[in-house]
Amino acid sequence: MDPHLRSDPLTAALIVPDFATPRIANPRLGEILLQRGLIRPADLANGLALQAQNGGLLGLNLVRLGAISEAQLLEVLSEQLGLGVLAPDDAPNPSQIAEFLAEIGAPLSWWSDREAVAWRADATEDEDAVRPIYCAAVQPLDPMLAERLGQGLSSPVIFLLAQRALVEALTQDVGADASSGFDVTSPSGASDAARLRELAQEAPTIDFVNSVFAEALTRRASDVHVEPYEDRFLVRMRIDGVLTTARAAPRSQFDAVCSRIKLLSGMDIGERRLPQDGRQSIRVSGQDMDLRVSSLPCSWGESLVLRLLGKTSRLPELRELGVGPAQEAQFLSLSEHPNGVFLITGPTGSGKTTTIYRLLTHLNDGERKIITVEDPVELDLPGVIQVRVRSEIGLTFAAGLRSILRQDPDVIMIGEIRDPETARIAVQAALTGHMVISTVHTNSALAAIPRLLDLGVEDYLLADVLRGVAGQRLVRRLCVTCARPSSPSEAAVHEAAMPAHLKAVIGDEPQNWHEPAGCPQCGRSGFRGRVGLYEIAPASVGITAALRESADEDRLTQLARGAGFLSFADDGFLKARRGETALSEVYRIAGALEET
Repeated sequence: MDPHLRSDPLTAALIVPDFATPRIANPRLGEILLQRGLIRPADLANGLALQAQNGGLLGLNLVRLGAISEAQLLEVLSEQLGLGVLAPDDAPNPSQIAEFLAEIGAPLSWWSDREAVAWRADATEDEDAVRPIYCAAVQPLDPMLAERLGQGLSSPVIFLLAQRALVEALTQDVGADASSGFDVTSPSGASDAARLRELAQEAPTIDFVNSVFAEALTRRASDVHVEPYEDRFLVRMRIDGVLTTARAAPRSQFDAVCSRIKLLSGMDIGERRLPQDGRQSIRVSGQDMDLRVSSLPCSWGESLVLRLLGKTSRLPELRELGVGPAQEAQFLSLSEHPNGVFLITGPTGSGKTTTIYRLLTHLNDGERKIITVEDPVELDLPGVIQVRVRSEIGLTFAAGLRSILRQDPDVIMIGEIRDPETARIAVQAALTGHMVISTVHTNSALAAIPRLLDLGVEDYLLADVLRGVAGQRLVRRLCVTCARPSSPSEAAVHEAAMPAHLKAVIGDEPQNWHEPAGCPQCGRSGFRGRVGLYEIAPASVGITAALRESADEDRLTQLARGAGFLSFADDGFLKARRGETALSEVYRIAGALEET
């Protein structure tokens, strides 16, 4: 069976279908989507209303409304119409398409307008065998496709469904006109807000942006970067912490795409000289999402960074985040102090807020009043008073914290200590009997201490209130589908690299080293998902005494080591030995393993 055929029913599609009587089975598409729980009744009503207003196919209108992903739609249409779906891995070489178009004398612009491509199957050993023609299209039932392919051709035609982004990529690779799509200038040559808004609401722009969102969700991307250059713009996605180029498009389409994204996030589409931030709740592929966008003017337009956050009421348990039993006990013990300061450090996107939310959920026993001040509030916590920072009206972290102290709280969570005023108020709150949990951006847990001293907190005050510091990083998990056990020689090298002080921690635990391999499920990377690396240092008597003497980070680390402190690299080594990640990934994130 040809690799382009994704299911057995397609073997019956080796002739051009009769498009005068489309083979649409009962029940109808909307009914099927409802029965499978892929859309809500309100989504169907909105899709039908949009169809009545603007025309077009119901399925594509549902995709444009964000009620369903294009991949889900194609799966249903494949069963309903008896047509296969062209997978990206099965896509033809652009030269095959170009060769076939030259054979039939059809201009590529015509195929681009029809959102379709066609090519002839590869030759087989049997020179007399008929080589069928494949036609992949967003709307393969378009009668104009059948008419074009039926002119002067006796070969059977196999029609396939295809995602719009895949068809666009193929036509661009063949050499589509870079100006096809949208022109961002008005007749006078000036690009204004009205024209940009008009372009942002055109179907090709909506479809492009929706497909980017859907792909980001499918690939589990945490961020989407849209970057303009002289002759093109790139869409890159950060997947498991690593940026990957997802697609490229002509520069002529960028302003419309940029305007669409800014319009969705509530930004000023006419302002392209100043940085902007926007956020909005949107619906993508049937999921309600929070969209956050940052724009930055650059040489060829505006660089956009988007973050799609799913709305969920479930918080992962600490063990699901990669916290071991001993580490969990330390986390809970440090958060349960009646007063003091507990700091969690790490870079942006390392999961600090998720960890703190889990700790607050543990503390939320009905006997404590918990108040947070955040920028923004990322997840609603029942029973917790959450305050969102609004700097534009003067509600900063420091201002919010001052007001919180008059609300008789037991536990205060500060989203981030980033300035001297917030740091001083946090310490004062701890001194007056409150438990303060907050984050600081530093490279290690113990680096949070000199960071607060740099912000103007007196060393003797910090020594009195500090209960502990913790840091976290994220490393990629090995893909459970394709990870392979390390060879004896590889395992021996890994064991030889083990720091001496970890041998007592490991004890008789068997080794389980694994290496990344790569498969379709993980995008050939060998990794899927992420797991946390943690370092936790309670404020011991030795650390407190050293604080009063303004000891540096090296001295504090040495004292923490004596109390059993494990660094990021140590925790990563243990997780790699247990088969959760690869040692190469630990080296990438945590640097060279320490030797003591």
